[in-house]
Amino acid sequence: MIRRLAVSLAALALAAPALAEPLPKHVGQCADTKVLRVETRLIDGVTGKPTPGSGSAIELVDGGYQVSYDTVPAVEGSRPGDPVRVCLVSIPQHCPPGDKRGRIYETTNLRTHASWRLPDAEHSCGGA
Repeated sequence: MIRRLAVSLAALALAAPALAEPLPKHVGQCADTKVLRVETRLIDGVTGKPTPGSGSAIELVDGGYQVSYDTVPAVEGSRPGDPVRVCLVSIPQHCPPGDKRGRIYETTNLRTHASWRLPDAEHSCGGA
């Protein structure tokens, strides 16, 4: 029974990214995906526990990530598995080669109907 459950969970984990559309690549483009996990911006490196008051972060099953130094109630109200719609709002210009940070996404949680607009990294391209 435990082995069957483990196999089922592994199959579900492998299938989850396939259920999501890829992140949008062009401004104005949107994609439907799901929440993988909701975190604080900082995680204690020793204990692995969230650091309260450090801001909000959310990871999506398609590999998308958004982060804020502020605590964002709409992000905090999201739960793993929630369906979301992610739209690319802006892409920074004149970035160093290979530095893709700083894309801004507007995301709507389709369960709560709450939205947020956040970057994909703490710093834009060329930043710290």
